[in-house]
Amino acid sequence: MLMPKRVKRRRVFRGRMKGRAQRGNFIAYGEYGLVATEPSWVTSQQIEAARIALTRHTKRGGQVWIKIFPDKPVTEKPAETRMGSGKGSPEYWVAVVKPDRVLFEIAGVTEAVAKEALRLAGHKLPLKTKIMKRQDITNEAGGEA
Repeated sequence: MLMPKRVKRRRVFRGRMKGRAQRGNFIAYGEYGLVATEPSWVTSQQIEAARIALTRHTKRGGQVWIKIFPDKPVTEKPAETRMGSGKGSPEYWVAVVKPDRVLFEIAGVTEAVAKEALRLAGHKLPLKTKIMKRQDITNEAGGEA
């Protein structure tokens, strides 16, 4: 699972997922990308499940880039605990994903294989996604090629 080696603060506020992605909104490395169309938290387990689906479908051919990292701790209090007595302990890690964020990139495989692999990976994630080609997203978002 992905998680930070060390963090400055163990517990953080929940925050807001307002607006569109300012960074990571263009395909930088691969030929095809999986792009988020709605805001969500993506856990490290979900990222790993999507990565496994991608690599299994491509039969470990080509190259895969994971463009998101779960660096936000989510805390939970134990079941049947009374109110008060502070904030819970960190249970898992999430990546905050906004619309237009590129989640995964893939290269070195045919278009049909890449699209099917990204489709399978998208089903493992808790948000709606779309598959983009490198030139499609540069024209749309104004990013670099």
